[in-house]
Amino acid sequence: MTNVKLTKKGNHIVSCECDGHTGYGVYGEDIVCASLSSVVQTAVLGLLGVAKIDVNLVRDDERGYIKFDIPDGLSEETQLKVDAILDTMACGISDLNEGFSDFINLEVIK
Repeated sequence: MTNVKLTKKGNHIVSCECDGHTGYGVYGEDIVCASLSSVVQTAVLGLLGVAKIDVNLVRDDERGYIKFDIPDGLSEETQLKVDAILDTMACGISDLNEGFSDFINLEVIK
């Protein structure tokens, strides 16, 4: 089971933490785990490459762990980009959670 925690302040996602492998399939061939990882890692790439912000990123592939935090004090323009990227990520995670709730636990902390 992968536990996903999205932390929000107001209407903004400020942190994402994913812990554990989904267990849907054999390690290295688990399409649910790969899908979730792709959604989250693509969001990180968007934050770094499109929004051009430095995120505090911790990653442990063996454990199936990734966590990132959004820095405070973003300009309005940058915040709009960050919100678009992270809201899209949240839609992808939510969709995976709906289809595979036995393997992904999603918690949104406000």
